[in-house]
Amino acid sequence: MIQTTNLTKTFGDYTAVDHLNLKILPGETYGFLGPNGAGKTTTLLMILGILKPTEGEVHVFGEPVSSGSFSIKRRLGVVAEYQTFYDEMTAWEYLLFFSKLFEVEDPEKRIQELMARVQLWKWRDVLLGGYSTGMKRKLGFVRALLHSPEVLILDEPVSGLDPFGVVQIREVLIDEHIAGKTILISSHILSEVERTADRVGIIAQGRLLVEDSMVNLRQKVGGYRRIELQALHPTEKLVQEIHALPFVDRIDQENDLMVIYTHDDADYRADLGRFLTSQGVVVQGMRALETTLEEAFITITEAHIRDWTGSQDGD
Repeated sequence: MIQTTNLTKTFGDYTAVDHLNLKILPGETYGFLGPNGAGKTTTLLMILGILKPTEGEVHVFGEPVSSGSFSIKRRLGVVAEYQTFYDEMTAWEYLLFFSKLFEVEDPEKRIQELMARVQLWKWRDVLLGGYSTGMKRKLGFVRALLHSPEVLILDEPVSGLDPFGVVQIREVLIDEHIAGKTILISSHILSEVERTADRVGIIAQGRLLVEDSMVNLRQKVGGYRRIELQALHPTEKLVQEIHALPFVDRIDQENDLMVIYTHDDADYRADLGRFLTSQGVVVQGMRALETTLEEAFITITEAHIRDWTGSQDGD
């Protein structure tokens, strides 16, 4: 659905995007991640035809993108990081205006359906100048979905939302994914990307560092596994004995809760369970902790940046 080939954008001597190759498949939700200044927004602007690449190509729906590609743009829904609204309009007037632009069939029914979906319906006649940041963010989603686009391109979609709003937008994205829509989502709120994305691409300094599923990312940055153990009144002697087990690297403890780091990615829960049983320890809970997207992101970006700059630990 979206493919970039050696996509490059320079501003004078500065390279914002450096020979970037992405391939986003039909029906998948793709998380596009990177630290501030990595080139994410510049990449999205080139995909949308707003910025012209210095080098390379962008294809959407198999067609080359240019600033005049209106046939492509009508099939896209976009939520920008910074959105502008017509504050002198009500939400109802605003959405009717965009419905006419996109020739939405039965627009009033569609607007009511979408506004109710994000709990904005009762504020439909309120001027947008009186909308909060979070309400405007949700309204931007409604506008992007009005014409039932095949592809959604989202830049920091949950920024400015309260926890209830985040859950609402997450549910919308899951519903759109189930409906077969292709979603490209760029966000620094990694926990939300982790909940919704099928695959993740991480860039830094304009270069693609890694592109893979969360399962494979965890394996790539693994090397240890964490076991969370809750035991009834663990003694200092027990903690020392667990630490002495051959597969244990270190232990973080807070009251009855321990997080046990092992030397490799093998699953040692059975070994640990047998040891605890032999010691007569009352186990209240034990589970393996997977590497989070946030941990994978930090590990991957820091390692690559050190390689590029030649920096050593502590430099």
